[in-house]
Amino acid sequence: MTSPTIDLTGRVALVAGATRGAGRGIAVELGAAGAVVYVTGRSTAGSPSPMRRPETIEETARLVTEAGGTGIAVRVDHTDPGQVRALAERIDREHGRLDLLVNDIWGGDPLTEWGVPFWRHDLGNGLRMLRNAIDTHIITSWHAAPLLIRGSGGLIVEVTDGVGDGYRGSLFYDLVKASVIRLARAQAEELRPYGVAAVAVTPGFLRSEAVLDHFGVTADTWRDAIAKDPHFAASETPRYIGRGIAHLAADPDRLSLTGTATTSWDLAKRYGFTDVDGTTPDWGRHLREHL
Repeated sequence: MTSPTIDLTGRVALVAGATRGAGRGIAVELGAAGAVVYVTGRSTAGSPSPMRRPETIEETARLVTEAGGTGIAVRVDHTDPGQVRALAERIDREHGRLDLLVNDIWGGDPLTEWGVPFWRHDLGNGLRMLRNAIDTHIITSWHAAPLLIRGSGGLIVEVTDGVGDGYRGSLFYDLVKASVIRLARAQAEELRPYGVAAVAVTPGFLRSEAVLDHFGVTADTWRDAIAKDPHFAASETPRYIGRGIAHLAADPDRLSLTGTATTSWDLAKRYGFTDVDGTTPDWGRHLREHL
């Protein structure tokens, strides 16, 4: 089953942190709706990021184009305001506006230490997480906002993990993800007079490339990992949150959600789409019923 038809033809989007995972899924679904999508990250062909993963922004851009959109890969380190400024200038020069910004820059998985109190967590890694996943979002929004307010009906999406106030198990990790939600709320207040919405969105248990590798499965054989972790049965593909954000971007009533934090499964209920395999994962319900 496919997602209900939406049309983002002519819309210009920037997915910051689109190399893999949710960022790639979001970029591809925006492309499937016909958008022009700038995909950024640090991993390019022949020049991997410190994550040392095989995925590249060129691959993501190709997938966007194959899906029906126009994928444009631009190598950007979003901790560097100069590089982000150059990106914004390029988008301005080539299109004169921006309709959608997705802040999905993260890179904190190898820096997070679980099961240790914060004073035993490597301080340098913890502070690097804040720089990688909070400062980058602010830098990117700062440069993108002038482009977003030129049009009407723009949108900023802050990708997070979880929407509740519960502690996420590591001080630095928790601070990053909670701060991203607060960023959406703060941006919403300042952008509301310009008709631009800002919403935080979380996926559920995500079948990212790294998670599939961790379980030793592929996108096709992922169910084999349920024997190792029964909760994996409620997981979702990166395209699920992508479909939610594509629908949100196409929604003329998107301002009704500005300043809120929502989920892939709540967006699925709101807009009536499914994951790529026709299922409707609901990680929130799974947590309530099983954890």
